Amino acid sequence: MTPTELVHGLAKGAPPAPEGWLASVSRWLEWPPLKALLPVPLLALVAWPIVWFFRPTWRKLDEEAAQGRAEQAALGTVDYRPAAVLCITAVVLTLQEYYGGRQFFDQVLGPWLAKASAGSMPWLKVDKYRELYGYVWWVTARVGGYMLVPLPLWKLLFPKDSLLDLGFRGRGFFSHLWIYGLCLAVVVPVMLLVSHQPDFGTYYPFYKRSSRSWFDFLSWEALYFLQFFALEAFFRGWMVGALRRSFGSGAIFAMVVPYCMIHYGKPYLEAHGAIVAGVVLGSLAMRTRSIYAGFLVHITVAFAMDFLSLWKRGGLPTHFWAPG
Repeated sequence: MTPTELVHGLAKGAPPAPEGWLASVSRWLEWPPLKALLPVPLLALVAWPIVWFFRPTWRKLDEEAAQGRAEQAALGTVDYRPAAVLCITAVVLTLQEYYGGRQFFDQVLGPWLAKASAGSMPWLKVDKYRELYGYVWWVTARVGGYMLVPLPLWKLLFPKDSLLDLGFRGRGFFSHLWIYGLCLAVVVPVMLLVSHQPDFGTYYPFYKRSSRSWFDFLSWEALYFLQFFALEAFFRGWMVGALRRSFGSGAIFAMVVPYCMIHYGKPYLEAHGAIVAGVVLGSLAMRTRSIYAGFLVHITVAFAMDFLSLWKRGGLPTHFWAPG
């Protein structure tokens, strides 16, 4: 019995094996027991190069945190930053889960926009762009929750802290661009493999009318990029930057937990990939002391996945404006 026949025998109802070695590997990955356990050896495999590459960065963070804790112990003070960061994170993510999604828009904001479009504001064209407006709300909630809430609140709570030190300095950015290229060299082959998963073509892009016109596609990508900047500012900038004073390199791994959890609902392997991405991008942010390299990695991969998904199913737009 061949491996493919074994998979077909154990996975009832599986479609015929696709052609090409990438597609064959993808078929193996869809076998439920293998798919469930596959991330464990993969995570162990990628752990070694990550540890080797970022060990000096982690050591430096731990040394700085140890020195800071010693100074606080000598002064007899308490660092309230960890408590503030983790509580604010919990509140922000909970608000976004219940009020920052498409469901809230469809139930509350969408009907109001539809009424306005039918009355005094016909230029809104809600019937035509209702789904896009839903994602405008989604991105607005992300930018508000990831930046407009924690950053001003942090300055109020800890006025001596510079917000620029939370990942927003551009000094030395170009000297670290080679790391951006290295990350893409690792991610692109994985992305090509994931693109053969059955749920890939149906999941991306999030905005399902991206194929209707280039205006729809580019508007979505602009919103998507803005969301990624806010996300990097929150997780790799503010969260890690504030926690590193007390946690050292542990700040990166504390950030990875909620970062992985916001990927629940996405394809299974991608949710596990968020663990690796969180560690790498968090370590990269601490090495460069900025979020910009991680932001570039994120938007490059996001754009490529959206484009690949449309291209593979022949769904790339053919007109700039949507018909009608």
